[in-house]
Amino acid sequence: MSNKIDEKTQAERQEFYDRLAPGNIAPLWEVLKGLMPREPQSKAAPFRWRYQDVRPLLMESGELLTAEEAERRVLVLENPSWPGQSRITASLYAGIQLILPGETAPAHRHTPSALRFVLEGEQGFTAVGGERTVMKAGDFIITPAWAWHDHGNEGDQPVTWMDVLDLPMFGYFETTFFQGHNDLRHMMSRPEGDSLARFGEGLLPMDPVERYGQTSPIFNYPYERTREALLAASKGADPDPHLATTLRYANPTDGGWPMPTIATWMTYLPAGAATAPIRSTDGVIVSVAEGTGSMKIGEEEFDFREKDTLTAPGWTWRSFRATTDCFLFHASDRVVHEKLGMYREERAGG
Repeated sequence: MSNKIDEKTQAERQEFYDRLAPGNIAPLWEVLKGLMPREPQSKAAPFRWRYQDVRPLLMESGELLTAEEAERRVLVLENPSWPGQSRITASLYAGIQLILPGETAPAHRHTPSALRFVLEGEQGFTAVGGERTVMKAGDFIITPAWAWHDHGNEGDQPVTWMDVLDLPMFGYFETTFFQGHNDLRHMMSRPEGDSLARFGEGLLPMDPVERYGQTSPIFNYPYERTREALLAASKGADPDPHLATTLRYANPTDGGWPMPTIATWMTYLPAGAATAPIRSTDGVIVSVAEGTGSMKIGEEEFDFREKDTLTAPGWTWRSFRATTDCFLFHASDRVVHEKLGMYREERAGG
């Protein structure tokens, strides 16, 4: 059956479309294929940020202004597809933050949720909702929505970490709120380690506790524990062909993801190992906690080393190959996809 349209019919339709436009009306049949493609078509680009390139610029920013002046001294990791939009994936923001010795990043709170994945330093701290925790490389730290928080460095070396926030989601819904605190640091109301003691030891308080709504009451998942668990798990079962040895972070109160909008997990891939390709609807951010290797994203392959950051667009094939033992932190909006019933994945080979 021929779909060819004669010139007269084309002209009649165009005249009709021209009369629709002034009323802010459009014909669905002209845009349906773009709205409903046969499979997701992410506008994001795969990319890798080398920490060795970012770090000198970060330190230079430390000479230009203080953490207090900047509110948050961060170099934003912008996806090449969205320059100036502060997006690393379609729905997530990421940046690398610096706190120099003796500095404090002022207390504030905001509706977007945030996570910190610590890259460098051993004597930094973050305080969340009246409790403080020391930040060590590889730690996964949560700042729940609307919780007061500040950061500081009581050591003699710089402290850096990757921030990931759900800012683009809030921007889409136009629901972002921000509030600064009257003091540089907010008041502590619980001893350090309280959250981990109550919720992170395989035990829970007798009465249900929801300190931060849908967000985990644990706000620091120490890397030392995560690494130890992954190594132990790798000895108890064969690695998954697509995921290697992967454990997801969990909210101890319900077993779900620790954050309501950002899913997080860690992968262990021993030297010489590789994963088979997998793709999923969520855009993924990867931070290299340890190791060297490469990540193939679509048709591009990026080598990586410790502290590098990579991003893979949604519904794009991705796989890893390890040169040395690798521990890879992941963050994505998978939890939102799951809640909305739109998460899908596909696995090849393996």
